[in-house]
Amino acid sequence: MPARKRGNTLEKWEIALIKAMLGRGGYNDQDILAYFTRPTRSINHARIAEIRTGAKFKAIKTASADELDEFLINWPDVDAETGLSLRGDELLIKAREAMIAAVHTFNGAGLTFRAELFIVTSIIAWTYLLHAWFRREGIDHRYRNADGTIKKTKRGADCYWELGKCLRHARCPIPSGAVKNLDFVLELRHEIEHRSTNRIDDAVSAKLQACCLNFNEAIKSLFGSQYGLERRLPIALQFVTFAADQRAALKKGTSLPGHIETFIDAFEHGLSEAEYADPAYRYRVAFVPIAGNRASSADIAVEFVKGDSDEGREINRVLLKEVDKRRYTAKQVWEMVQAEGFPKFNQQAHTALWKELDAKNPAHGYGRDGDYRNTWVWYVKWIERVRAHCQEQGEKYK
Repeated sequence: MPARKRGNTLEKWEIALIKAMLGRGGYNDQDILAYFTRPTRSINHARIAEIRTGAKFKAIKTASADELDEFLINWPDVDAETGLSLRGDELLIKAREAMIAAVHTFNGAGLTFRAELFIVTSIIAWTYLLHAWFRREGIDHRYRNADGTIKKTKRGADCYWELGKCLRHARCPIPSGAVKNLDFVLELRHEIEHRSTNRIDDAVSAKLQACCLNFNEAIKSLFGSQYGLERRLPIALQFVTFAADQRAALKKGTSLPGHIETFIDAFEHGLSEAEYADPAYRYRVAFVPIAGNRASSADIAVEFVKGDSDEGREINRVLLKEVDKRRYTAKQVWEMVQAEGFPKFNQQAHTALWKELDAKNPAHGYGRDGDYRNTWVWYVKWIERVRAHCQEQGEKYK
Protein backbone atom coordinates (compact mmCIF):
# COMPACT_ATOMS: atom_id res chain seq x y z
CA MET A 1 0.00 0.00 0.00
CA PRO A 2 1.54 3.36 -0.96
CA ALA A 3 2.24 5.82 1.83
CA ARG A 4 -0.50 8.39 2.26
CA LYS A 5 0.63 11.67 0.78
CA ARG A 6 -0.66 15.14 0.14
CA GLY A 7 -3.93 15.81 -1.60
CA ASN A 8 -6.20 15.34 1.43
CA THR A 9 -8.01 18.58 0.62
CA LEU A 10 -11.64 19.33 -0.05
CA GLU A 11 -12.67 20.50 -3.50
CA LYS A 12 -14.82 23.59 -4.03
CA TRP A 13 -17.97 21.60 -4.85
CA GLU A 14 -17.54 19.62 -1.62
CA ILE A 15 -17.09 22.77 0.48
CA ALA A 16 -20.26 24.18 -1.08
CA LEU A 17 -22.19 21.05 -0.06
CA ILE A 18 -20.74 21.09 3.47
CA LYS A 19 -21.91 24.67 3.88
CA ALA A 20 -25.37 23.57 2.78
CA MET A 21 -25.39 20.70 5.30
CA LEU A 22 -24.31 23.04 8.10
CA GLY A 23 -27.00 25.50 7.10
CA ARG A 24 -29.72 22.84 7.03
CA GLY A 25 -28.78 21.52 10.45
CA GLY A 26 -29.09 18.04 11.91
CA TYR A 27 -25.48 17.10 11.15
CA ASN A 28 -22.54 17.28 13.53
CA ASP A 29 -18.98 17.63 12.23
CA GLN A 30 -18.32 13.89 12.44
CA ASP A 31 -21.48 13.08 10.47
CA ILE A 32 -20.50 15.47 7.69
CA LEU A 33 -16.96 14.14 7.63
CA ALA A 34 -18.25 10.64 6.87
CA TYR A 35 -19.77 11.83 3.59
CA PHE A 36 -16.50 13.19 2.24
CA THR A 37 -13.88 10.68 3.39
CA ARG A 38 -12.95 7.93 0.96
CA PRO A 39 -10.13 5.36 0.55
CA THR A 40 -8.08 7.63 -1.72
CA ARG A 41 -8.41 10.65 0.60
CA SER A 42 -8.97 11.24 4.30
CA ILE A 43 -10.10 14.60 5.67
CA ASN A 44 -9.27 15.96 9.13
CA HIS A 45 -12.37 16.91 11.12
CA ALA A 46 -10.77 20.31 11.71
CA ARG A 47 -11.61 21.22 8.10
CA ILE A 48 -15.33 20.96 8.89
CA ALA A 49 -14.88 23.22 11.89
CA GLU A 50 -13.04 25.79 9.76
CA ILE A 51 -15.95 25.89 7.31
CA ARG A 52 -18.53 26.12 10.11
CA THR A 53 -16.76 29.02 11.85
CA GLY A 54 -15.89 30.81 8.62
CA ALA A 55 -12.16 30.62 9.35
CA LYS A 56 -11.55 29.42 5.78
CA PHE A 57 -13.32 29.20 2.42
CA LYS A 58 -15.49 32.29 2.91
CA ALA A 59 -15.51 33.05 -0.83
CA ILE A 60 -17.10 29.73 -1.82
CA LYS A 61 -20.84 29.96 -2.36
CA THR A 62 -23.16 27.58 -0.48
CA ALA A 63 -24.76 24.82 -2.57
CA SER A 64 -28.49 25.09 -3.19
CA ALA A 65 -31.04 22.91 -1.41
CA ASP A 66 -31.66 20.99 -4.63
CA GLU A 67 -27.93 20.34 -5.10
CA LEU A 68 -27.67 19.03 -1.55
CA ASP A 69 -30.72 16.80 -1.98
CA GLU A 70 -29.28 15.36 -5.20
CA PHE A 71 -25.98 14.66 -3.44
CA LEU A 72 -27.65 12.90 -0.50
CA ILE A 73 -29.97 10.83 -2.72
CA ASN A 74 -27.06 9.53 -4.83
CA TRP A 75 -24.65 8.98 -1.93
CA PRO A 76 -22.58 6.84 -1.84
CA ASP A 77 -21.88 7.60 -5.50
CA VAL A 78 -19.10 5.08 -5.97
CA ASP A 79 -17.71 2.68 -8.55
CA ALA A 80 -18.98 -0.78 -7.58
CA GLU A 81 -15.73 -2.57 -8.37
CA THR A 82 -13.17 -0.27 -6.73
CA GLY A 83 -15.16 1.81 -4.26
CA LEU A 84 -13.79 4.98 -5.88
CA SER A 85 -15.95 8.09 -5.83
CA LEU A 86 -17.44 8.61 -9.29
CA ARG A 87 -17.03 12.36 -8.90
CA GLY A 88 -14.08 12.82 -6.57
CA ASP A 89 -11.96 10.06 -8.14
CA GLU A 90 -13.18 10.58 -11.70
CA LEU A 91 -9.70 10.80 -13.22
CA LEU A 92 -8.55 7.56 -11.62
CA ILE A 93 -11.69 5.70 -12.70
CA LYS A 94 -11.34 7.00 -16.25
CA ALA A 95 -7.68 5.98 -16.34
CA ARG A 96 -8.56 2.39 -15.38
CA GLU A 97 -11.48 2.18 -17.79
CA ALA A 98 -9.46 3.61 -20.67
CA MET A 99 -6.71 1.00 -20.26
CA ILE A 100 -9.28 -1.79 -19.90
CA ALA A 101 -10.94 -0.56 -23.10
CA ALA A 102 -7.57 -0.42 -24.87
CA VAL A 103 -6.81 -4.05 -24.01
CA HIS A 104 -10.30 -5.27 -24.92
CA THR A 105 -10.01 -3.44 -28.24
CA PHE A 106 -6.64 -4.99 -29.03
CA ASN A 107 -7.92 -8.46 -28.16
CA GLY A 108 -11.17 -7.97 -30.08
CA ALA A 109 -11.79 -10.62 -32.71
CA GLY A 110 -12.16 -9.37 -36.25
CA LEU A 111 -10.60 -5.94 -35.74
CA THR A 112 -8.01 -4.88 -38.32
CA PHE A 113 -6.39 -1.74 -36.87
CA ARG A 114 -6.01 -2.96 -33.32
CA ALA A 115 -2.62 -1.43 -32.54
CA GLU A 116 -3.68 2.03 -33.66
CA LEU A 117 -6.83 1.90 -31.52
CA PHE A 118 -4.89 0.61 -28.53
CA ILE A 119 -2.28 3.35 -28.81
CA VAL A 120 -4.79 6.20 -28.82
CA THR A 121 -6.81 4.79 -25.90
CA SER A 122 -3.80 3.84 -23.77
CA ILE A 123 -2.38 7.37 -24.11
CA ILE A 124 -5.65 8.68 -22.69
CA ALA A 125 -5.35 6.18 -19.81
CA TRP A 126 -1.81 7.26 -18.93
CA THR A 127 -2.70 10.96 -19.21
CA TYR A 128 -5.59 10.63 -16.77
CA LEU A 129 -3.48 8.56 -14.39
CA LEU A 130 -0.76 11.21 -14.21
CA HIS A 131 -3.32 14.01 -13.93
CA ALA A 132 -4.86 12.19 -10.96
CA TRP A 133 -1.44 11.88 -9.33
CA PHE A 134 -0.51 15.52 -9.98
CA ARG A 135 -3.83 16.63 -8.49
CA ARG A 136 -3.28 14.53 -5.39
CA GLU A 137 0.25 15.88 -4.98
CA GLY A 138 -0.89 19.48 -5.37
CA ILE A 139 1.06 20.00 -8.62
CA ASP A 140 -0.63 22.49 -10.94
CA HIS A 141 -0.62 20.74 -14.33
CA ARG A 142 -2.31 23.45 -16.35
CA TYR A 143 -0.76 25.53 -19.11
CA ARG A 144 -0.29 29.22 -18.38
CA ASN A 145 -0.03 32.26 -20.60
CA ALA A 146 2.98 34.60 -20.63
CA ASP A 147 1.28 36.85 -18.04
CA GLY A 148 0.79 33.92 -15.65
CA THR A 149 -2.94 33.48 -16.22
CA ILE A 150 -4.33 30.02 -16.89
CA LYS A 151 -4.54 29.17 -20.57
CA LYS A 152 -8.07 28.37 -21.77
CA THR A 153 -9.56 26.40 -24.65
CA LYS A 154 -11.86 28.12 -27.16
CA ARG A 155 -14.81 27.10 -25.00
CA GLY A 156 -13.28 28.44 -21.79
CA ALA A 157 -11.99 25.23 -20.17
CA ASP A 158 -8.55 25.02 -18.54
CA CYS A 159 -5.77 23.62 -20.75
CA TYR A 160 -4.12 20.68 -18.99
CA TRP A 161 -0.77 19.13 -19.88
CA GLU A 162 -0.61 16.40 -22.48
CA LEU A 163 1.14 13.12 -21.65
CA GLY A 164 4.51 14.11 -23.10
CA LYS A 165 4.76 17.17 -20.85
CA CYS A 166 3.63 15.15 -17.83
CA LEU A 167 6.48 12.68 -18.43
CA ARG A 168 9.04 15.52 -18.58
CA HIS A 169 8.04 17.02 -15.22
CA ALA A 170 10.79 16.85 -12.61
CA ARG A 171 8.59 14.95 -10.16
CA CYS A 172 7.07 12.52 -12.65
CA PRO A 173 6.81 9.22 -10.71
CA ILE A 174 7.10 6.89 -13.73
CA PRO A 175 10.33 4.79 -13.96
CA SER A 176 12.72 5.48 -16.84
CA GLY A 177 12.01 2.22 -18.69
CA ALA A 178 8.28 2.93 -18.70
CA VAL A 179 8.95 6.51 -19.85
CA LYS A 180 10.98 5.17 -22.80
CA ASN A 181 8.10 2.88 -23.67
CA LEU A 182 5.63 5.78 -23.59
CA ASP A 183 7.99 7.95 -25.64
CA PHE A 184 7.89 5.21 -28.28
CA VAL A 185 4.09 4.94 -28.14
CA LEU A 186 3.69 8.71 -28.39
CA GLU A 187 6.02 9.05 -31.36
CA LEU A 188 4.34 6.11 -33.06
CA ARG A 189 0.99 7.86 -32.51
CA HIS A 190 2.38 10.92 -34.29
CA GLU A 191 3.41 8.70 -37.22
CA ILE A 192 0.03 7.01 -37.61
CA GLU A 193 -2.46 9.77 -36.77
CA HIS A 194 -2.51 11.39 -40.21
CA ARG A 195 -1.78 8.52 -42.57
CA SER A 196 -2.66 4.90 -43.27
CA THR A 197 -0.32 2.31 -41.76
CA ASN A 198 -1.36 -1.17 -42.93
CA ARG A 199 -1.09 -3.67 -40.08
CA ILE A 200 1.59 -2.96 -37.46
CA ASP A 201 0.27 -5.18 -34.65
CA ASP A 202 2.99 -7.80 -34.79
CA ALA A 203 5.85 -5.30 -35.03
CA VAL A 204 4.88 -3.34 -31.90
CA SER A 205 2.99 -5.87 -29.76
CA ALA A 206 5.88 -6.29 -27.29
CA LYS A 207 5.87 -2.54 -26.61
CA LEU A 208 2.09 -2.49 -26.20
CA GLN A 209 2.27 -5.40 -23.77
CA ALA A 210 4.87 -3.50 -21.74
CA CYS A 211 2.63 -0.42 -21.83
CA CYS A 212 -0.19 -2.42 -20.19
CA LEU A 213 2.00 -3.96 -17.50
CA ASN A 214 3.70 -0.64 -16.74
CA PHE A 215 0.29 1.01 -16.30
CA ASN A 216 -0.85 -1.71 -13.92
CA GLU A 217 2.30 -1.37 -11.82
CA ALA A 218 1.99 2.41 -11.80
CA ILE A 219 -1.63 2.57 -10.68
CA LYS A 220 -0.94 0.06 -7.89
CA SER A 221 2.24 1.74 -6.65
CA LEU A 222 0.80 5.26 -6.81
CA PHE A 223 -2.75 4.65 -5.56
CA GLY A 224 -2.96 1.15 -4.08
CA SER A 225 -2.88 -2.49 -5.10
CA GLN A 226 -6.69 -2.70 -4.92
CA TYR A 227 -6.88 -0.66 -8.14
CA GLY A 228 -4.86 -3.10 -10.24
CA LEU A 229 -6.41 -4.58 -13.36
CA GLU A 230 -5.65 -8.27 -12.75
CA ARG A 231 -9.21 -9.22 -11.84
CA ARG A 232 -10.59 -7.58 -14.99
CA LEU A 233 -7.79 -8.64 -17.36
CA PRO A 234 -6.18 -11.81 -15.92
CA ILE A 235 -4.84 -13.24 -19.20
CA ALA A 236 -5.35 -12.95 -22.94
CA LEU A 237 -5.73 -16.24 -24.78
CA GLN A 238 -4.05 -16.72 -28.16
CA PHE A 239 -5.75 -19.28 -30.41
CA VAL A 240 -3.08 -19.63 -33.08
CA THR A 241 0.48 -20.88 -33.36
CA PHE A 242 2.90 -20.49 -36.24
CA ALA A 243 5.99 -22.32 -37.36
CA ALA A 244 9.01 -20.17 -38.27
CA ASP A 245 8.41 -20.49 -42.04
CA GLN A 246 4.72 -19.62 -41.66
CA ARG A 247 5.60 -16.58 -39.58
CA ALA A 248 8.13 -15.38 -42.17
CA ALA A 249 5.55 -15.72 -44.94
CA LEU A 250 2.96 -13.79 -42.94
CA LYS A 251 5.36 -10.96 -42.17
CA LYS A 252 6.30 -10.67 -45.84
CA GLY A 253 2.64 -10.28 -46.69
CA THR A 254 2.07 -7.58 -44.05
CA SER A 255 5.33 -5.62 -44.19
CA LEU A 256 5.58 -2.37 -42.29
CA PRO A 257 4.98 0.91 -44.07
CA GLY A 258 8.25 2.66 -44.87
CA HIS A 259 7.67 5.62 -42.54
CA ILE A 260 6.81 3.33 -39.60
CA GLU A 261 9.85 1.14 -40.19
CA THR A 262 12.08 4.21 -40.44
CA PHE A 263 10.64 5.61 -37.21
CA ILE A 264 11.19 2.35 -35.27
CA ASP A 265 14.74 2.00 -36.56
CA ALA A 266 15.59 5.60 -35.68
CA PHE A 267 14.00 5.44 -32.23
CA GLU A 268 15.66 2.19 -31.21
CA HIS A 269 18.99 3.18 -32.73
CA GLY A 270 19.17 5.82 -29.98
CA LEU A 271 18.63 3.31 -27.16
CA SER A 272 21.38 1.64 -25.21
CA GLU A 273 21.42 -2.16 -25.06
CA ALA A 274 20.16 -1.99 -21.46
CA GLU A 275 17.28 0.31 -22.42
CA TYR A 276 16.36 -1.92 -25.38
CA ALA A 277 16.38 -5.05 -23.20
CA ASP A 278 14.40 -3.45 -20.35
CA PRO A 279 11.05 -5.31 -19.98
CA ALA A 280 9.46 -1.96 -19.17
CA TYR A 281 10.28 -0.85 -22.72
CA ARG A 282 9.17 -4.03 -24.48
CA TYR A 283 7.83 -7.18 -22.87
CA ARG A 284 8.30 -10.54 -24.53
CA VAL A 285 6.88 -13.84 -23.28
CA ALA A 286 7.63 -17.36 -24.46
CA PHE A 287 4.80 -19.87 -24.18
CA VAL A 288 6.18 -23.39 -23.94
CA PRO A 289 3.94 -26.49 -23.83
CA ILE A 290 4.51 -28.24 -20.51
CA ALA A 291 3.40 -31.46 -18.93
CA GLY A 292 2.83 -31.05 -15.21
CA ASN A 293 4.73 -33.40 -12.90
CA ARG A 294 1.91 -33.19 -10.39
CA ALA A 295 -1.78 -33.75 -10.98
CA SER A 296 -2.56 -30.42 -9.32
CA SER A 297 -0.44 -28.48 -11.85
CA ALA A 298 -1.12 -30.47 -15.01
CA ASP A 299 -3.84 -28.12 -16.23
CA ILE A 300 -2.08 -24.81 -15.46
CA ALA A 301 -2.00 -22.81 -18.69
CA VAL A 302 0.85 -20.47 -17.70
CA GLU A 303 3.76 -21.27 -15.44
CA PHE A 304 5.84 -18.38 -14.05
CA VAL A 305 9.55 -19.06 -13.69
CA LYS A 306 11.97 -16.88 -11.71
CA GLY A 307 14.45 -15.15 -14.00
CA ASP A 308 17.43 -15.95 -11.77
CA SER A 309 16.67 -19.69 -11.56
CA ASP A 310 18.47 -22.29 -13.69
CA GLU A 311 15.32 -22.80 -15.75
CA GLY A 312 14.79 -19.05 -16.13
CA ARG A 313 18.37 -18.51 -17.33
CA GLU A 314 18.02 -21.31 -19.85
CA ILE A 315 14.75 -19.88 -21.21
CA ASN A 316 16.33 -16.44 -21.45
CA ARG A 317 19.33 -17.90 -23.29
CA VAL A 318 17.07 -19.58 -25.84
CA LEU A 319 14.99 -16.44 -26.32
CA LEU A 320 18.01 -14.26 -26.90
CA LYS A 321 19.72 -16.76 -29.16
CA GLU A 322 16.83 -17.95 -31.28
CA VAL A 323 14.03 -15.40 -31.12
CA ASP A 324 14.98 -11.93 -30.13
CA LYS A 325 18.26 -10.92 -31.74
CA ARG A 326 18.40 -7.24 -32.39
CA ARG A 327 18.69 -6.43 -36.09
CA TYR A 328 20.46 -3.62 -37.92
CA THR A 329 20.40 -2.44 -41.51
CA ALA A 330 23.69 -1.99 -43.37
CA LYS A 331 23.38 1.78 -43.07
CA GLN A 332 22.90 1.53 -39.32
CA VAL A 333 26.03 -0.61 -39.05
CA TRP A 334 28.42 1.71 -40.84
CA GLU A 335 26.89 4.85 -39.32
CA MET A 336 27.32 3.35 -35.88
CA VAL A 337 30.97 2.54 -36.55
CA GLN A 338 31.55 6.03 -37.97
CA ALA A 339 30.15 7.54 -34.77
CA GLU A 340 32.63 5.45 -32.77
CA GLY A 341 35.61 7.18 -34.38
CA PHE A 342 35.99 5.61 -37.83
CA PRO A 343 34.47 8.24 -40.17
CA LYS A 344 36.07 6.75 -43.30
CA PHE A 345 34.32 3.41 -42.85
CA ASN A 346 31.53 4.07 -45.32
CA GLN A 347 29.00 2.05 -47.30
CA GLN A 348 31.59 0.99 -49.86
CA ALA A 349 33.99 -0.20 -47.15
CA HIS A 350 31.21 -2.11 -45.43
CA THR A 351 30.17 -3.87 -48.64
CA ALA A 352 33.77 -4.81 -49.42
CA LEU A 353 34.23 -6.25 -45.93
CA TRP A 354 31.15 -8.47 -45.87
CA LYS A 355 31.98 -9.80 -49.32
CA GLU A 356 35.58 -10.52 -48.29
CA LEU A 357 34.45 -12.39 -45.18
CA ASP A 358 31.47 -14.10 -46.86
CA ALA A 359 29.48 -12.60 -43.99
CA LYS A 360 26.08 -13.32 -45.53
CA ASN A 361 26.70 -17.03 -45.30
CA PRO A 362 24.09 -18.12 -42.70
CA ALA A 363 26.63 -20.49 -41.19
CA HIS A 364 28.52 -17.54 -39.72
CA GLY A 365 25.52 -16.23 -37.79
CA TYR A 366 26.20 -12.60 -38.66
CA GLY A 367 22.69 -11.86 -39.93
CA ARG A 368 19.85 -13.14 -42.00
CA ASP A 369 17.63 -12.49 -44.98
CA GLY A 370 13.89 -12.94 -45.30
CA ASP A 371 11.29 -11.15 -43.22
CA TYR A 372 12.63 -7.60 -43.03
CA ARG A 373 11.23 -6.13 -46.25
CA ASN A 374 13.37 -8.67 -48.14
CA THR A 375 16.50 -6.85 -46.96
CA TRP A 376 19.46 -8.46 -45.26
CA VAL A 377 19.80 -7.44 -41.61
CA TRP A 378 22.83 -7.76 -39.36
CA TYR A 379 23.15 -8.98 -35.76
CA VAL A 380 25.29 -7.52 -32.96
CA LYS A 381 27.86 -10.24 -33.69
CA TRP A 382 28.55 -8.62 -37.08
CA ILE A 383 28.87 -5.15 -35.55
CA GLU A 384 31.47 -6.52 -33.16
CA ARG A 385 33.36 -8.05 -36.09
CA VAL A 386 33.24 -4.77 -38.03
CA ARG A 387 34.42 -2.86 -34.96
CA ALA A 388 37.33 -5.26 -34.54
CA HIS A 389 38.25 -4.89 -38.23
CA CYS A 390 38.36 -1.09 -37.96
CA GLN A 391 40.54 -1.29 -34.87
CA GLU A 392 42.89 -3.71 -36.60
CA GLN A 393 43.29 -1.32 -39.56
CA GLY A 394 44.68 1.46 -37.38
CA GLU A 395 44.42 4.83 -39.14
CA LYS A 396 42.81 3.56 -42.35
CA TYR A 397 39.29 4.52 -41.37
CA LYS A 398 40.06 7.50 -39.10
